Amino acid sequence: MGRYKKLFSNTLILGIGTFASKFLVFFMMPLYTACLAPEEYSTADLITQIAKLLIPFACAGMAEGIFRFAVEENEDKRSVFSSALLTLLLASALFLALSPLLCLYRAVDGYVWLILLYVLAANLHSVVAQYIRAKGRMMLFSLGGIVGTALTVGFNLLFLLVFDMGVTGFVLSVILGDVLVTAVLTLLSGVWRDVDFRAAKRTKIHEMLRYSIPMIPTTIFWWVTSASDRFLLIAMKGGEINGLYAAAYKVPTLLTLLCTVFIEAWQFSAVSEKDGAERSSFFTRVFGGFQGIIFMAASGLVLFAELITKILLADDYFSSWTYLPPLALAMAFSALVTFLGSVYMVSKKSVYSFLTAGIGAAINIVLNLLLIPQYSAMGAAVATFVSYLVVFLLRGIHTVRLMKFRLGVPRLVCNTAALLGQSILMLSDLKYRLLWSALIFVAILSVNGPILLGAVMEAIRNLKKKTKKS
Repeated sequence: MGRYKKLFSNTLILGIGTFASKFLVFFMMPLYTACLAPEEYSTADLITQIAKLLIPFACAGMAEGIFRFAVEENEDKRSVFSSALLTLLLASALFLALSPLLCLYRAVDGYVWLILLYVLAANLHSVVAQYIRAKGRMMLFSLGGIVGTALTVGFNLLFLLVFDMGVTGFVLSVILGDVLVTAVLTLLSGVWRDVDFRAAKRTKIHEMLRYSIPMIPTTIFWWVTSASDRFLLIAMKGGEINGLYAAAYKVPTLLTLLCTVFIEAWQFSAVSEKDGAERSSFFTRVFGGFQGIIFMAASGLVLFAELITKILLADDYFSSWTYLPPLALAMAFSALVTFLGSVYMVSKKSVYSFLTAGIGAAINIVLNLLLIPQYSAMGAAVATFVSYLVVFLLRGIHTVRLMKFRLGVPRLVCNTAALLGQSILMLSDLKYRLLWSALIFVAILSVNGPILLGAVMEAIRNLKKKTKKS
């Protein structure tokens, strides 16, 4: 199968599963904001963010490493899977032994058990799912996303509407969804046959840890960039403001959703591609199309920010729409940063992911401390955008030297300037701001649409030529 055909096929399969699942959760926001007051939603979000912070520690980064090693054709997959599971068990035991330290943080008093279950269930699900993806079983991997989401939504309806369990019900729904979908994936895939701890090799564990351990602080740094503002908002402005900001943050995750769907397929293609001029050309074309989609989607979110907030969130949360424009900018550059991270993954240079993410986290904390006291949640949103922008610039300069591909800088500059201008307009008191914003949206479409369409048409022509030759 040709490289473009494989990328398109995997993206389509993952897209169907991811959109079916994630959009269902996305449109559950009216339920969440109706059943949980802003302070309650803030607590639920806080529990989730703490769990996400602890997840990479509790699995020693194996959720990241197992895919990178199991995807290679010449690897002994049974050895990789068994080595990853053994490491996960040992790391989880250490995590549980240290877990009483969580009781020192009073904000999660009474919820520590939920954090522990969330972390353990998420890690086991990730290792099993990423192993299935590495084996090329995209349909099953995609099905797992749908089943897991359906279970989570079902438990949410039960726990929030029927039993009125509030914060506990919200978090417990996710935990039970992870546990049950892991069981389903294990049974349907038969991966349990690949579990043989005698096949776990010390040298393989060391090799995987050398790659995975730098990913732990990398994940932590990304968590700092995306979530530290929640803790600082609670400390400086209170739980109600954080609840509004946390709800608003969910809306631009549409961009993250687009990015996740593509990157999961792209990583498989990127690792499979052999080094050389063709790989550089492949990266250049794919990045060009990817940035076009991301900026068009971000511009649409900015234009319809008020309408989307009105539809998805309860009335008490409507004022949070003002955070969407800077957060859409932040998520756009987060997506571009993630794409550039695939260069480090292909070359197994995870230390550069660590360094650039660390710089972004440091900038984020400093800007949050400077901006939140005066500008509240808007300052947090701007700090997040600037952090991702700086990391993108750093990775952009470095990755093109590693891979020798082109970023399309003129179009990047035009897209960024247009989206930034549109965001400022939407937050202004200009009388016809919606009209001007719509015109900028059309301009972004006109710049990126034809290029994206041309790339798709050329890929289709190449596929037809290869099909005729075969």
